[in-house]
Amino acid sequence: MKIVPRLVVGLVLGAAVLLLGGCAGLGSSDGGGKRAEVVSAALSQVGTPYRYGGSLPGRALDCSGLTRYAYQRAGVSIPRMSLDQLRAARPVRPDALRPGDLVFFHTGPGVHHVGLMVDRDRFVHASTSKHKVGLTRLHTPYWSARYVGAGSYLE
Repeated sequence: MKIVPRLVVGLVLGAAVLLLGGCAGLGSSDGGGKRAEVVSAALSQVGTPYRYGGSLPGRALDCSGLTRYAYQRAGVSIPRMSLDQLRAARPVRPDALRPGDLVFFHTGPGVHHVGLMVDRDRFVHASTSKHKVGLTRLHTPYWSARYVGAGSYLE
């Protein structure tokens, strides 16, 4: 029974992003829709429980499991671990972030976190504090203080 509300929320969010694609930089003029596919796949997981090492969409995801899943759904293979995703991605300047780009954070000793940009301000990620996949604003004191960079595997 819990799957239905999570699925509905993810589908509604995904549909909203796709409908606003022209405004949010997701249209076919900037990569043929791969960005929209990545964002839609990530948003479809909103509400999925967080679990360290999780890589089961709809059942249990960690931050890098979510981003890897979203990219795989768009036909793009990326590394499994967040630090490896950061190292292998094409760097993106903070002022040039687009939907589908990855944002990386250092949240503690030896702990790295990754999220996927949905628009110019929000990213979707598997949150350890909220114990589920959700949306968060990038420009908050907590995330700004921990931001280490951004990257992309998309044109």
